[in-house]
Amino acid sequence: MQRDHLLGFTGPKAEAEEIKERLAEFLRDELTLELSHDKTLITHARTGAARFPGYEITVQHNDTKKTGRYRRVNGQVALRVPLDVIKAKPAPYLHRGKPAKQAALSNGSDHTIVATYGAIYRGIVQYYLPAGDVYRLHRLRWVMETSMLKTLAGKHRSSVSKMAAKHKAKIQTPHGIRTCFEARIERDGRQPLVARFDETPLRRQKTAAIIDRQPIRVDYPHKELITRLLADTCEICRQSGGVQVHHVRKLADLGKPGSLLSRPGFDSSASPVMPAVSRAVRSRRSCSRNPRLSCRRLIDR
Repeated sequence: MQRDHLLGFTGPKAEAEEIKERLAEFLRDELTLELSHDKTLITHARTGAARFPGYEITVQHNDTKKTGRYRRVNGQVALRVPLDVIKAKPAPYLHRGKPAKQAALSNGSDHTIVATYGAIYRGIVQYYLPAGDVYRLHRLRWVMETSMLKTLAGKHRSSVSKMAAKHKAKIQTPHGIRTCFEARIERDGRQPLVARFDETPLRRQKTAAIIDRQPIRVDYPHKELITRLLADTCEICRQSGGVQVHHVRKLADLGKPGSLLSRPGFDSSASPVMPAVSRAVRSRRSCSRNPRLSCRRLIDR
C-alpha cells in the first residue's frame, strides 16, 4: 500500500536536503524501499504551497490583517483549494465554455437527476469544507446547478426558469434557512424520498465530516421458478388444466397483473389450445418476425 506523508521542518533548506537523503538511505537499507525523488519535494511553506492530499497547505503571513490588536494570522497553517481543482471539477458539465445538459441523465426521473447532481456536488464540497477559501467553489455550484436545470428542462421540454421555480425549496440548516433545489417521491404510509442539491453552504468548517446519507434500498419481490412450477397455472390467462399459447403485443404487458384475455386488442382466436398437461415449465422466446411480439408457452415435461 502506498502512503503519503507530510513533514514540517524549521530550518535552512540545506538541512532539509540532508534529512531527505537520510530518509532515503533508511528506507533503502532497512525497509528495501526506494524514495521517489520526483514526488518528494521540499517547499517553502510561506512563499509556496505543498500539495497534500488534494489540498494546498501553506503558512499564512499577512501584516495588514489584525484580530483585535494582534496579527494572529501570521504563522498559522492554512488549507486552500487548489486552482486546478476549481477549473477541473466544472469541466464535465461545460460545453464550449457554458453549462450544458447531461443527455445521459435525461431518461431518468426528476428525483434521479437531482440526486445524482446533489451527490456529486455534496461530495466535492464536503471534502473541501475545512479549507479557508472553500467559497471559491461557487463557480462549481453555479455550473452544476445550471446544468441540472437544463437537463430537467430538456427532459420536460420546458425552460430553465420554470424548472427552477418547480424544484426550489427552503430548508432549515444549522446556519439558518437556506434555499436549495429538491425533488420528492411521495409514498403511501411512508416517508417521502427526497433528493436535494446545494443544501450545504460554502462556509469553512474546521470539524467538517462527510454526512452523505446512505441510499434507501427498495426490496422488490422476485418470482421463484419452483413457486411458479408448483402453481400449475398459466401465468397469462390464469387457467389450469388446459394450456394455451398467447402472443403478447409488447413485453411490458407480461409484468402486469390480471388476465390478458380481458384486455382490449387481445385476439383469443389467434391462441390455439394445446392438450392438458400435469406439470409444465414456462419459457419465453421472442418472435423472429416481429421483435416486439413475445410468447410464453407451457411445455410438457
